[in-house]
Amino acid sequence: MNKITIGVIDGQGGGIGSNIIKRLRQEIPMELDIVALGTNATATTAMMKVKANRGASGENAIIHSLQYVDFIVGAFCIVLSNSMMGEITPGIATAIASSDKPKILLPLKVAHLELAGYTPHPFPHLIDDLILRIKQTLERTG
Repeated sequence: MNKITIGVIDGQGGGIGSNIIKRLRQEIPMELDIVALGTNATATTAMMKVKANRGASGENAIIHSLQYVDFIVGAFCIVLSNSMMGEITPGIATAIASSDKPKILLPLKVAHLELAGYTPHPFPHLIDDLILRIKQTLERTG
């Protein structure tokens, strides 16, 4: 199997993306190309510190980079315009939602939005599930 490229998208301080990248590096034995896609330089820098291969910041960089990834991961809100206190622009949300790349998103609480039937789980358990789903997808496609 060729090297898999995973685009990790985050904003604000990059904490969610950083946690995802740490776990990807720990849990997936194959060589991954992880692209830190931050809505701002702070988020990108935080993700680079935990061993993303490369990073880019801002709307255009995120939209452009999506064509080169095999998976898109992040919080559910990355497909919602104006989420993350406005950092997810309509362009970013549309590009992610419209991409034909597989998306594995964490169902984290979003202000003014409730998902009927969803039961909250601790953040580490959500990361566990995200990693499991990536592994399962890699096995199916490998």
